Amino acid sequence: MDLTFVFPCLNEEKTLEPCIRAVRASLDQAGDRLKYEIVVADNGSTDRSAEIATELGARVVPVPRRGYGAALRGGIEAAEGTYVMFADADSTYLYEHALPLYDKAVETDSDMAIASRMNGEIEDGAMPPLHRWLGTPVLTGLINVLFQGKLSDCNSGFRCIRKTAYESWGIRSDGMEFASELLIKALKHRASTVEIPSGLRAGPADRVAHLRTWRDGMRHLLFILSERPRLFEFAGLLLLGISSLLQLFAVLVGPTDLAGLNVFDLHSKALLLLAGITGTQLYVFSLMLYLRKREEPTRLTARLIGIGEGELFFLLLAILVAEGAMVGGVFLNWALNNFANLDLTNVLIPGIHLLGLPLMLAIGLLGLHVFQKSGDA
Repeated sequence: MDLTFVFPCLNEEKTLEPCIRAVRASLDQAGDRLKYEIVVADNGSTDRSAEIATELGARVVPVPRRGYGAALRGGIEAAEGTYVMFADADSTYLYEHALPLYDKAVETDSDMAIASRMNGEIEDGAMPPLHRWLGTPVLTGLINVLFQGKLSDCNSGFRCIRKTAYESWGIRSDGMEFASELLIKALKHRASTVEIPSGLRAGPADRVAHLRTWRDGMRHLLFILSERPRLFEFAGLLLLGISSLLQLFAVLVGPTDLAGLNVFDLHSKALLLLAGITGTQLYVFSLMLYLRKREEPTRLTARLIGIGEGELFFLLLAILVAEGAMVGGVFLNWALNNFANLDLTNVLIPGIHLLGLPLMLAIGLLGLHVFQKSGDA
């Protein structure tokens, strides 16, 4: 079998038939040189979708696990073709481009060919303005920058992939983020990828879209970022390091006049504390992402991830003792002033920065250690 065309399907009885017929009309133009099959990955439809698919000669593959990605994964796993092509069964894609898409993949010996909507004609009302001018361009640009891609449409659901290449990428997503994972894993594996201009049609007016803009957009964004833990590692260390050095400098030199500006006073210290908290959180997030073993961390980060129980205990103990001493000092100062109002803010903010942030990091390491041990169990 040269090609398997997969339709993910969940109650698509209104649009499935014209989609199957359009794909057949396109692929049949190849004649005897192309042997193909059409698979409908049924994701639990309660309408006549499965019956319609069978009547039209398609092979129905039940996929009980719910989700766009789960349906496609099930259909691709069941595919018998050397190449697997897929598109939504909602009558929005230009299915007449099925043969050109396949030919492009074979002609260029590519692992993935994408029918780009952004490089083709998009009918009025076919794509919400938020998706067209913000969502898709931003996510596509992010993937291109972080993973050295040259894509124009990361959210196109009309693609052709070499099955053996796909099987080596380790795709796991069940939801809409499947589209982003497929691209990112392909780019990470240095897979050859090409695009053809296609487009998008407006679907039936009464059709309820499976896509949820903000939920699925956030899933795409989180997946993209989670595949680059080094981004959070470096950003976190940079913020934490610079803010801590400046905080220490502010303690040593006090309020300073810099080109007519009063810096390193109370407000500067508060903002440096905020930057330090942000940096600490970003860095701890990177530690969690590194547990997925998608990238190799720096030596410092690897050392912290693998910290032993004894070292972690004494680290926590030392920080807690130092914080206890700071709290005790404040209380003693208060007592010496007959428990009157105190103004130690200029001292407390740097103290919280230089002791509280290490405690946040240590507690993050504690949680990381527990997760690692529970994973080993």
